[in-house]
Amino acid sequence: MQIIFDQDKCTGIGLCESFAAEVFEIGDDGALIIHGEAVTEERRGALMQAVDGCPTNALRLVES
Repeated sequence: MQIIFDQDKCTGIGLCESFAAEVFEIGDDGALIIHGEAVTEERRGALMQAVDGCPTNALRLVES
């Protein structure tokens, strides 16, 4: 699986960071930084919560 990010939809609220801080980070400028786009099995649950919790639907997980 891979993370797909739509920068135009992201408002920098940071819910994704609260679910998976090892992958998502809101930078000082309010922009989302993704640390690695490949989804590992041990991170899958947290990433699915981050995607489901995104209020602007800026994140998706797709099969690679």
